[in-house]
Amino acid sequence: MGMTTPPRTLAEALRARDDESLAGLLHARPDLLNPVPGDITQLATRAGTRASVVRALEHLDRFALQTAEALAVAPDPAPYDTLLGLLTGDGRDDGELRGDAGAAIVDALPGALTTLREQALVWGEDERLHLVRTARELLAPSPQHPSPTGLGPTVSEATAGMSPGRLQEILTAAGLPATYDPVSAVSSLSALFTDRTRMGELLDTAPVEALSVLDRLVWGPPYGEVTPNPTPPVKWLRDRGLLLPVSTRTVVLPREAALHLRAGRAHRVPEPLPPVVAAAAERDPQAVDSAAAGQAFLSVSTVEELLKSWNGGGPAILRAGGLSVRELKKTATVLDVSEPVAAFWIELAYAAGLLASDGEADERYAPTPAYDDWTELPAEDRWVRLAAAWLAATRTSGLVGGQDAKGRALSTLGPGLDRSAAPEVRHRVLALLDALAPGTAPEPETLLARLRWERPLRGASNSAGDTTDLRSRIALWTLNESELLGITGRGALASQTRALLTSGPAEAAARLAPLIPEPLDHVLLQADLTAVAPGPLERPLADMLAALADIESKGGATVYRFTPGSVRRALDAGQSAADLHAFLAAHSRTPVPQPLSYLIDDVARRHGHLRIGAASSYVRCDDEAVLNEILADKRSATLRLRRLAPTALAAQIDPASLLDGLRELGYAPAAESADGDVLITRAGARRTPPRSAPAPVPEGPPLPEPALLGAAVRAIRAGDTAATVVHKDTGPSAPGDALPRTTSAETLVTVQAAAMTGSAIWIGYVNAEGAASQRVIAPVRVEGGYVTAYDHTADEVRTYPLHRITGVAELADDQRA
Repeated sequence: MGMTTPPRTLAEALRARDDESLAGLLHARPDLLNPVPGDITQLATRAGTRASVVRALEHLDRFALQTAEALAVAPDPAPYDTLLGLLTGDGRDDGELRGDAGAAIVDALPGALTTLREQALVWGEDERLHLVRTARELLAPSPQHPSPTGLGPTVSEATAGMSPGRLQEILTAAGLPATYDPVSAVSSLSALFTDRTRMGELLDTAPVEALSVLDRLVWGPPYGEVTPNPTPPVKWLRDRGLLLPVSTRTVVLPREAALHLRAGRAHRVPEPLPPVVAAAAERDPQAVDSAAAGQAFLSVSTVEELLKSWNGGGPAILRAGGLSVRELKKTATVLDVSEPVAAFWIELAYAAGLLASDGEADERYAPTPAYDDWTELPAEDRWVRLAAAWLAATRTSGLVGGQDAKGRALSTLGPGLDRSAAPEVRHRVLALLDALAPGTAPEPETLLARLRWERPLRGASNSAGDTTDLRSRIALWTLNESELLGITGRGALASQTRALLTSGPAEAAARLAPLIPEPLDHVLLQADLTAVAPGPLERPLADMLAALADIESKGGATVYRFTPGSVRRALDAGQSAADLHAFLAAHSRTPVPQPLSYLIDDVARRHGHLRIGAASSYVRCDDEAVLNEILADKRSATLRLRRLAPTALAAQIDPASLLDGLRELGYAPAAESADGDVLITRAGARRTPPRSAPAPVPEGPPLPEPALLGAAVRAIRAGDTAATVVHKDTGPSAPGDALPRTTSAETLVTVQAAAMTGSAIWIGYVNAEGAASQRVIAPVRVEGGYVTAYDHTADEVRTYPLHRITGVAELADDQRA
C-alpha cells in the first residue's frame, strides 16, 4: 500500500475530495457558486474570503463554533488530542470535564470536525488540523476583537516590541536563567507557563491578592487597566510576565498562563449537546386541533373583514410609504383588536397578495383582484393560502412601532420591515414543535435556548440597526402569530399544520375541512334591532348582512345591529325597501320585528330626497322647506352652502365630503351622476390593478439545484485539470532572465508558503495595461485572490491580483544575501 502525502493547502485538500463532497460544499455554501469557480484553486481562494467565512461561521451550531474557536487559539496545525484537551481540560482533577460532560464532548467532537471539514473551514488529517486563516483571524483574540473564548494573545504576540532588557528582567523575576536574545527569552517564558509543575510552583509563591486579580481575568476579558503606580499584587504579576503590557495603561493575561489557570480548557462551559425543548403543558390532541381550527376560521374571517372595510378604497399611503398611526388605530378599532395585532393582519393580507397600492395619483391601499378569487375558495383553502404566505414572508410585523438604523419610525406596510431570517426561524420553530409529542406545548425559554444553540452568531445585530437577539424576537413573534393564525392551538402544533409542513397544502386543507363549522343560511332577528348569527354564514347572506347592519360583537355567535346609517348603506348599494323586507323574511328563523320594518321604510322614504352632484358640488331637492332648514342650521356653516335656485344649493367642497356632512346632520342624501341618475355604490367596486404578492427578501444566495451542482463540479474539475497541466518549458529564475510560468495552484502554494515563512520571492507580473515586469516581493497576506506584499523593487507595500502573476520562483542563496 502506497503512502499518501498530507495536503499542504486548502486547495490540495479540496482537490482530494470526491465529486459528491465538492457538491456538498457548494450546497452548504452557495455563495461560492457566484460565479462558478474556474478551478479548485479559485474555489479555495473564494472559500477563504472574509465575507464567505463569516457567512459560514454564522451557520454553525454552538459546539461546532466552539471547536473552531478552540482551533483558533491552538497552534497551527493542531493534533486532534490537543483540540480535545482544549475542550475537556488537561487532565487535572480540578479542571478536566469528567463523566457525562466529558463523554459527550468525546462523542460530539468527530461530528463537529466533520461539519467544519465539509464547509471547508478546517482541512488536514487529524494529526495536522488546520483552521482556515481567515477564520483564525476572525476568532483569534486581539485588543480590537476580543476572542469569544476570553483568551488573550500568546506570550510571543504580547511581547512583540518589548525591549530585550525588560524581557531579561521578567525572566529573572520568574526565576528563569538569563538568555542571549529576545527569541529565546520569549520561548523560555512560554515554556514556564505551559509547564504544569513549574507554573504551579510559581503561583504558590504569589500573594493572595494577586491570585484574586488573575481570577478576575482568567475567563475574560483578559485585559485590565493599571495606574502608573500599580498596587503590589499587580506589580508582582507584571514583574513575572503574568500580566504583560499592551499600552501604558493596559495589561493582558497571556494565553498560556490563562490556559494553565483554566486547567487547559478554552471554554468555561463547552456545549456539545443541544438544549432539550421542555414541555410546558400536555393537552388532548383533538382539543388542540379543534382550537386551532376555530382560530383558523377566525383568521380567515378577520382578513375578510379587514379587506371589506377597505372595499371602497382604503387609507392613503404616507409619502415615505406605509400606513399612518391614525389609520392603524382606526383599523384596529374596526377589527376590535390591539394595534400590533391589526398590523399583523394587514401585513398578512399584503404578503398573501390580497392587498396592495392602487397606483393612483392619490395613492391608497385597496384589495387586489386576487382577493375576489380568494373569497370564492372554501374556508380551508383560504386558510392554507394565508398560512403559506406567512411561512414564506420576510416582512415582520413585530417591528412596527420601532425605529430603523437612522431613527425613522417603522410603519405598517412601510419600508424596512423585511428580515431575511424570518422564514428560516418560523420553519425552525415549527419543526421543533413538530418534534414534540402531539398536544405538547413547549416552554418558550427552552425553545429560545435551543435556537440560540443552533445559530449562536445569528441575530445579535443586523444591518437594520437591531442590537438585540433578532432570532429570539422573531421566535417569540412566531409563537404569538401561530396562535392567532391557527397554526397552533392552545400552544401546541395542530395536526393540519403538521400536514402543511410535511404533505403540502392539499393534505392540510383536507385535515382542516371537517373541523370548520358548516356555514348557515339563516339568522335570528331580535326586537331590539339586532340579528344573531349562531355560526358562520353563507357568503351571499354574509355579504348582504354586512351591508345592511353593523357588527356589534363577535364570538361563537355574531351580533349585528341595524341602524339608519347601515340601512342607508344598503340602499346606496342599489337595494330597495321591498328587496330588504324580502331578504330578511327569507333568511330569518324568527318573524321580522315591526321596529325593523319601520326603520327600513322610514330610511327608504327619505333616501334620495336630497341629491348631491358636482359643481364643485350641489344639493337639489323638490322640497324648498328642506333646503331652508339646511341653510338655517348653524352646523351647516362648515359646508359653505349658498342657494342657486329655490330647489338647489351649491357648495365649495367635493361631493363626497358634502354627502358625509349632510349625513352627519341627520339627512339621507343620495349621490347622482352628471345625467341626474342616482349613483349606486356597490361593495367591492374599488380594486387595484393586478398585483403580485411581495417577493420575500432572500437570505443570501438561493440553494442551488442538484443539476446546477453537478454541472458546477464538472466545470471546476475540467478547469482544474487544465490549470494543473505540468509545463515542460522551464527557464532560469535569476534576475534579468524570464521567470518560468507556473500554474495557478503552484503560484498560490508558493506565495502562501512565503507569507508564512516571511521569505522573499521572484514574481512575473502583468499589469492592467498589459505591461510585463519582474519583481521581488515579500508576501504578508494572501486573501480574496490578492497578495499583499512588500515590493523590494518599488520599496513599498503593494497589493497584486493573483491572476496577474504569471510565475513565481524562490530566490537563490546569493540573491537572498
